[in-house]
Amino acid sequence: QVQLVESGGGLVQPGGSLRLSCAASGFTLDYYAIGWFRQAPGKEREGVSCINYSDSSTYYADSVKDRFTISRDNAKNTVYLQVSSLKPEDTAVYYCAAVLEWGVTTVQAMCLGKHGLDHWGQGTQVTVSS
Repeated sequence: QVQLVESGGGLVQPGGSLRLSCAASGFTLDYYAIGWFRQAPGKEREGVSCINYSDSSTYYADSVKDRFTISRDNAKNTVYLQVSSLKPEDTAVYYCAAVLEWGVTTVQAMCLGKHGLDHWGQGTQVTVSS
């Protein structure tokens, strides 16, 4: 079965950190661009960070720049999102998604929702609260 599975979410205090993981099963992430998206209640989905395959180029939304870091371990078929200096407004369900990189003009365009995405995970909840 082809799927993406996120993990690593949880409840954390403001200023805390988490490492979110996006593991692929049933297919390899080789040649896939991967994005992390989030959606808070009552808000539109937001592209948080995206990473390419061939050159690992990255994009970050302004709201998370310098606080979040995306990385990929192709040997483990997994993409990570290190989230640090968390704020209450980071509270959301975080999803990862994948698309073959030749279907993407830039990782920024991917994160801005300008491309259809092939696979989505079920999401992991991140709650930032004291």
